[in-house]
Amino acid sequence: MPERTIHSVVPMGGRDPHEVGRAATPLELLFDLTFVIAFSTAASELAHFLAAGYVWEGVVGFLFSTFAVTWAWINFCWFASAYDTDDWIYRLSTMVQMVGVLILALGLPPMFESLHEGEYVDNGVMVLGYVVMRVPMVFQWWRASRQDPARARACRSNVVSILVAQVGWVLLALSHTSIRLTFVWIVVLVLAETSGPVVAERRFGGIPWHPHHVAERYGLLVIIALGEGLIGTVASLSAIITGEGWTVDVAVLGLAGVGVTFGMWWTYFVIPSGDLLHAHRERSFGWGYGHIPFYGALVAVGAGLHAAAYRLDRQSELGDTATVLTVVVPLAAYVALMYLLYAQLTHAVDPFHVVLVLGSALVLGAGVAMVVAGVSLTWSLLVVALTPWVTVVGYETVGHRFNEGVLSSL
Repeated sequence: MPERTIHSVVPMGGRDPHEVGRAATPLELLFDLTFVIAFSTAASELAHFLAAGYVWEGVVGFLFSTFAVTWAWINFCWFASAYDTDDWIYRLSTMVQMVGVLILALGLPPMFESLHEGEYVDNGVMVLGYVVMRVPMVFQWWRASRQDPARARACRSNVVSILVAQVGWVLLALSHTSIRLTFVWIVVLVLAETSGPVVAERRFGGIPWHPHHVAERYGLLVIIALGEGLIGTVASLSAIITGEGWTVDVAVLGLAGVGVTFGMWWTYFVIPSGDLLHAHRERSFGWGYGHIPFYGALVAVGAGLHAAAYRLDRQSELGDTATVLTVVVPLAAYVALMYLLYAQLTHAVDPFHVVLVLGSALVLGAGVAMVVAGVSLTWSLLVVALTPWVTVVGYETVGHRFNEGVLSSL
């Protein structure tokens, strides 16, 4: 297909879901960069709150913020896979959404602070960012419904669910309800918005998303989430080095951060998500939405490493054991979710995976036991960082055979 030289208007007739060589576009990559800022803000706020000893407020705020960020990304990802025309209307609409992401990121710090104050959830700026994102998204779905008559009902289903949920978000932001009631309404609004894609796919035939393209897009966001962990840790260690110079603890913590990041990258990308989605499109919902807590776990590992750097710099209220747990808990969630996502896509469980999960748990437990026994924080974290490498070694020696069997059965 020759490259276009002008971005004139192209009808949204739906792209070929079996298009050969479909890859992420430069516009999609630019779109993802705005989420680097949002993830970075969420991780930084979590690390600050953990270091200050406000663990509960930090965790709740982080879960809310990473959910909001990932939720905003997912809807556009699947729409773009089906209806990316790359004309000037599509480009400008997407750029407006990027502005919304930046506004959303600006709203994260006041939301965290409001949880600490304990009166209500200050999500006004976040909701404003959502409005800026959702208005062009509704327009995009409406445009697709007009120009792709065969899938008009599926597109309109998304329009209705987004509009209903967005009205609810605005009313919630204006109401200043209690924190507990706010999160009850959040669950209701999420269910309302999820209904659109579910109805569109199950009742109206769905949209022509491309499985390998979607898998690549999700993988690129994984890389962004992993990179955020490295950025936060390196920034904190750099501040320590500037003040005190290089120490063994700084070097070991840096090695732990790099090691765990490389290991998580390796384990995620051995899953042939594109091929599995191509063979089983009906399994896309569990896989797609299951990545919401998965991305949260990835970013939280980076935030935990950031909190460890604060502890090393004597700027944390947490003890060594609690600091190690800020990495252990999200890393355990990452391992569990990775195997669950794989099982959900394949509808099969390799008994060897149970061995690998137990091995990962033993490594995590060893790291905690070491710090409890008086071993230094950094060396304990270095052991914790070996956790994903249990899967790497297991896969490269034995586990790849199960993967090959799954692929050959497609």
